[in-house]
Amino acid sequence: MANIELWIVTISSDQPINEIATQLSAEGLTIRDVLEEIGCITGSADNDTAERLKKIEGVVDIAPDIQIDMGPPGTSETW
Repeated sequence: MANIELWIVTISSDQPINEIATQLSAEGLTIRDVLEEIGCITGSADNDTAERLKKIEGVVDIAPDIQIDMGPPGTSETW
């Protein structure tokens, strides 16, 4: 069974973001958020699907979406 991970897809401004989101979804990305203001789409897929998505016109980059813990206020340790 393939391991499903969360991804951040950065897109170019050449095409409408909703068109690219439709293409990504058709290729296997389960869309979570379309962040039009910053040119990103988040979603989940396995590693093989993420590699395929890199070939879609308008996709600039695909990176793992990792959790970051900033820690409580006033502490020097952030991760």
